[in-house]
Amino acid sequence: MIDLKGKRALVTGGARGIGAAIALALAENGADVAFTYQHASGKADAVAKSIAAKGRRGLAIQADSADPQAITRAVDEAVAALGGIDILVNNAAVGLNGMIADIELDAYQTLMDVNVRGPVLFAKAVIPHLPKGGRIISIGSGLAERVPFPGVTAYAMSKSALLSFTRGLSRELGPQGITVNLVLPGSTDTDANPADGPAADFQRGMSSLGRFGEPHEVASAVVFLASAAANVITGAILAVDGGAIA
Repeated sequence: MIDLKGKRALVTGGARGIGAAIALALAENGADVAFTYQHASGKADAVAKSIAAKGRRGLAIQADSADPQAITRAVDEAVAALGGIDILVNNAAVGLNGMIADIELDAYQTLMDVNVRGPVLFAKAVIPHLPKGGRIISIGSGLAERVPFPGVTAYAMSKSALLSFTRGLSRELGPQGITVNLVLPGSTDTDANPADGPAADFQRGMSSLGRFGEPHEVASAVVFLASAAANVITGAILAVDGGAIA
């Protein structure tokens, strides 16, 4: 077990899927955890109760990651409730499938607002609160490194922006002793992309292990990067994808 006792984390999009697994894994290892959600209030309440059952403080904060004012408010609420923030996990994201020629402008703008501007604004709001040893960990996608089929160009583009964001921000925050890293999940068994879905066999065929990942496996990578074991790891891109981009 990794020791995160005394650490305070904010996870964006933490009510379900990978985000919920990350929030629970951080709590399991000793951190107090605030997390945002947009619509899934029932699931958010369940995650908060599970965090409390582990003996940690848990706080669900309703906030739209496309709304700059909601982002600032969420950070303020997390800081007030937890007494500060040591770890930011930028997980909230939306998907967008379709050919570039057919993309609607509103859908594209929402994609960029949540997947690109959201992590930037959350980081901007959190940085003043991060102490030496602080962490910013973003959740990207293996599609940022490789786009093996059509129809996901815009989504892949939004996730590839996190590569430069992570590398550049690691340079900016390194002198303060704050690390910045990026996790790239591959196909992961969630409600949004179930392992028994219509495209599941195709996705399994792209990985070296021949299977989907589980949310807790992505969460394990985040917990490691949040820990003292990763003190000198920064600006790094960690694929958790079963070898899909090997």
